[in-house]
Amino acid sequence: MTPLLNEAPECIDQPGTWCYQVFQITHNEWLAASANWLIAKPLRIILILLVAMIIRFLLHKLIDRVTTMPRGNGGKLPTILRPLRERAPDILGPVVAERRRQRAKTIGSVLKSLTSFVVLGLAAIYILGELGINLGPLLASAGVVGIALAFGAQNLVKDFLSGMFMMLEDQYGVGDVVDIGPATGTVESVGLRITTIRDVKGTVWYVRNGEVTRVGNSSQGYAIALVDVPLSYNADVERATAVLTEAAHTAAATEPLSVDLLEEPEVLGVEKVTPESIELRLTVKVRPGRQWAVQRQLRAACLTALEEAGFLSTATTA
Repeated sequence: MTPLLNEAPECIDQPGTWCYQVFQITHNEWLAASANWLIAKPLRIILILLVAMIIRFLLHKLIDRVTTMPRGNGGKLPTILRPLRERAPDILGPVVAERRRQRAKTIGSVLKSLTSFVVLGLAAIYILGELGINLGPLLASAGVVGIALAFGAQNLVKDFLSGMFMMLEDQYGVGDVVDIGPATGTVESVGLRITTIRDVKGTVWYVRNGEVTRVGNSSQGYAIALVDVPLSYNADVERATAVLTEAAHTAAATEPLSVDLLEEPEVLGVEKVTPESIELRLTVKVRPGRQWAVQRQLRAACLTALEEAGFLSTATTA
């Protein structure tokens, strides 16, 4: 508390204090008694802010170092992604690098926001303490406000948490072909709140991560190309199976089809009988994301072989 103007503050006789130093320069007792508020506290507040900004800067530089993937590094994983599981298929080629870069950038952005919140929050608490403000009621009020905001923004929090787990688990990424319920198509971008998907018709879908309850990813590990070939009821199934097998193996041995196949095609036999036809099923394990292209090529090869062998289809292929 500042002494009355007609009372000399005791601190003016205490060398080493700000009060003593100010009095020696100004010979003003009021300024000397207020030196703690005019000089000491502002300097401590500036020091707190300076230390906080330096710590924040160093932490952000560290986060950039472990999350940045420089271009031209051969697609190597950023440091932060190495301990995490990755399901990016090799078939994506150059898209893998962009997928990794976006995933690391998003995680880095979250870490930066978290470190900024913690560091600047602690700095604010220290500054309020320097100003002599009682933090108990303030923290209690902040807790009540935080609870109210949490109830009001629960969908936003749900989207954020879902996006975080999706990123960490690498459930899907840029270039993957996915079915997430509300939309099916190729993933164009992934964020903490929104996933952008473009379907086969070119429509762009923006799906909130919190609304995704299940994910069907057609671009992880391997895929199965499936071709159903219809035959008439009077067709020789055994001979048709032999023709399909030969046609599929011939097509599988030629490029570009051979590049996408992981195993030899297999004719499973009669899949189902409909009022119009008998259907034979052909399957083959292929590289992820290539099942549709392989199906089209195999279907064309099988139909050509059946036609040359004298089989007449009564229905279109599945």
